[in-house]
Amino acid sequence: MTYQPFWFDQAMAEETTSVSSASIDENPYDIAIIGGGFTGLWTAITIKQRAPKTRIVILEKDLCGQGASGRNGGAMLTWSTKYLSLKKRFGESQAKWLVQQSENAVHAISKFAKEHNIDCDLRVDGCYITASNAAQQDVLTPCLNALDSVSLNQWQVVNKEQLKHTGSRQNQQALFSPHAGSVQPAKLVRGLRRIAIEMGIIISESTRYISHAKAKQEETISASYSDKNHSIKTLNTEKLLFAVNAWLPSLMPQFSRNVVLVSSDMVITKPMPERLKTLNLNHGAAVIDSRIFVNYYRTTIDGRLMLGKGGNYFSFANQMSDKFNAPSQYQAELQHSLNYFFGDHGFEIDRTWTGPSDRSVSGFPFFQESDKNVVVAAGYSGNGVVQSYLGGQILASMLLNTNDEWQKCGLVNQKLERLPIEPFRTLGAYVIRNGIRRKERAEDNNLAPSKLDNYLAKLSGAAAKADTN
Repeated sequence: MTYQPFWFDQAMAEETTSVSSASIDENPYDIAIIGGGFTGLWTAITIKQRAPKTRIVILEKDLCGQGASGRNGGAMLTWSTKYLSLKKRFGESQAKWLVQQSENAVHAISKFAKEHNIDCDLRVDGCYITASNAAQQDVLTPCLNALDSVSLNQWQVVNKEQLKHTGSRQNQQALFSPHAGSVQPAKLVRGLRRIAIEMGIIISESTRYISHAKAKQEETISASYSDKNHSIKTLNTEKLLFAVNAWLPSLMPQFSRNVVLVSSDMVITKPMPERLKTLNLNHGAAVIDSRIFVNYYRTTIDGRLMLGKGGNYFSFANQMSDKFNAPSQYQAELQHSLNYFFGDHGFEIDRTWTGPSDRSVSGFPFFQESDKNVVVAAGYSGNGVVQSYLGGQILASMLLNTNDEWQKCGLVNQKLERLPIEPFRTLGAYVIRNGIRRKERAEDNNLAPSKLDNYLAKLSGAAAKADTN
């Protein structure tokens, strides 16, 4: 991988002490994890916390933080704005529990980082969900009413003075929740790697998984891998976890129709702390508008502004395209969003990049036992910093078979919906995307969208980060 997202380069440049892991040995492991991002690391750490003697090995094809976990926007968001979708899918009791756990997770991640001295620029400064045009105003009212009915509504309507803290005059309304924030994601991944190694977890980076099969005695799984010297080796493990998110379809094709790979494209400025101060953006809260393909932005500790936009490039047949390892090809879209919120801003751009998002049909992640003692996790759908922590709790319970509320939650062993076959999936995705773009551009200009574009937007299903009807 030659081109790096900004977060990873910054994390590696500031990593003053590198902790080395022990090497893979020939003794059988209790659990082998494919993928050294948020999900794999949180799972391994949680298992070690619950069962310290568990032998765990993690195989990471690059370096921890180079995958999707180190490329996202770093917004720490909960499922509170998806309550209606959760309720429809899993029932009221489970929806309430998942919302509460997602809000608790924001503070649990912060506490863990502080206790283990992980310097990852984490700020629990909340989140603003805004209406940046007239069509977006009050669209969250049904969701808020539903949260009110079960005493779960933590969102507050902000006044005109507080609205200034969203940094843009384009925002006409805003809601604020204290249960959110932002983090430098690659720094968090690297910090989790350090803690995992200190706990005795073996992490083998630059190690590519090849295949697995039941061992001859059928009590263990034999996994083949290629190490940094390109030597083919095997390890034996009792249980195997695929925590590879967007790379799942290429490693386990049976899940290729359960997700669609779509880009989230990001731009970050050079440091400009004084300019951010004049914009009232001297905080770490995430700011997200209420459209389907959201605009989201937040600041960094060193005074940068990062803006991202989802729903741009759809990968044909879920191939891990080179476009995911390059500067964003949608810089015009990113510039349009910057202009929309900040006018003739004159910001000096440092870098753009692209992150692969594995979107499920439901918009929620799934944690499945695909075979005896083989578990997969995927489908975070562009909302993964907090949700991968929850995934770690769920997967730890599944792998330890604790039969607790995590293992029994609705996200485990779901009946997974399937997307259309190619080429209809990708063609359909672009037709719907373009309809949504036209609809939202019309609304930005206070124009009525066409009936066709309104219809196409409804076909997006659970793509939005918030339930708006």
